[in-house]
Amino acid sequence: MDARFLGIPELAEAPSVAVVVDVMRAFTVAAWAFAQGAEKIVLAGSLDEALALKARHPDWVTLKDGPPAPGFDTVNSPGLLRSLDLGGRTVVQKTTAGTVGALAVKDAPLVLCAAFVVAEATARLLRARASDSVTFVVTGEDGRADEDLACAQYIAGRTTEAATDAAGFLRRAAASRAAAELAQGVRQGVHPDDVALCLEADRFPFAMVATLEGSLMVLRPHPMPSPTAWAWRGASAVRRGSMRQWSFDTPTATTPSP
Repeated sequence: MDARFLGIPELAEAPSVAVVVDVMRAFTVAAWAFAQGAEKIVLAGSLDEALALKARHPDWVTLKDGPPAPGFDTVNSPGLLRSLDLGGRTVVQKTTAGTVGALAVKDAPLVLCAAFVVAEATARLLRARASDSVTFVVTGEDGRADEDLACAQYIAGRTTEAATDAAGFLRRAAASRAAAELAQGVRQGVHPDDVALCLEADRFPFAMVATLEGSLMVLRPHPMPSPTAWAWRGASAVRRGSMRQWSFDTPTATTPSP
C-alpha cells in the first residue's frame, strides 16, 4: 500500500481513498457518539450551518469545539459525551480541524474518519478494500500535529502488518502539544478524562465512513467484527443504563499517562 500523509492545505485533489485523522478530539468524539447510540453524524462546514440544521431539525444534537454556546447542545469532548444517551439520534458536529478535513476530501470515492479508538477497525476495512493508495489527512496544526500523524502511521502499519504495536504511537500522542493543552486546560470545553479517552487504542469494533447524502457529508459506523479480536454482545451491543458498550475478547493496548 502506498501511504501518503498530508495536511489539509496540501490536498490538491480528491484522493481515491482518504483517511481523515483527528485524535484530539473530533473523531474520538464521533466514535463515542456512535457508541452512545447515534444513528449518524452530519459534518457541518461552519457554525452557522450547524445552527441552521438545528433550526430545521430541533431533535438533532449539535456539538462544537470550545465552550458551550447558544444553539449547541454540547461540546466536542468525549468525557462529556459519554454521559449522553444518543439512541437513534442525529448529531451535527463542527470542529476546528476534523470536520474541515473530511469536507476537504468529500469527493473521494472512499472517506474514512479515524482516531485511535477505531484504528484497528479502520485498518481492517482498508485491508478488506485492498487499496493500493491511501491518503491520510493529518488534520491538526496543518499536518504537523504529532497525535494525528502517530495515529495515521499506526493505522497504516496495521493495514500492512497486523502485528504493529500501538504503544510507541500512543506515547507520541500523549506527548503532543494537543494533549498538553487539553491536560493543562488551555482549551475550553474539556473534561479531565478527555486525553485518556483519546489514547485508548482500538476501543470500538467499527470504522467510520463518510459519504455525501444530498448536500450533506454524513458519517456512519461500519462494523468490522472479528472472531479473534472482538465480540459484540447480543446482536451488536448491550445497553447498560444510558451507555451502549462493546466487550472485547482481548484487552486493548495499554494507554500511557499523558
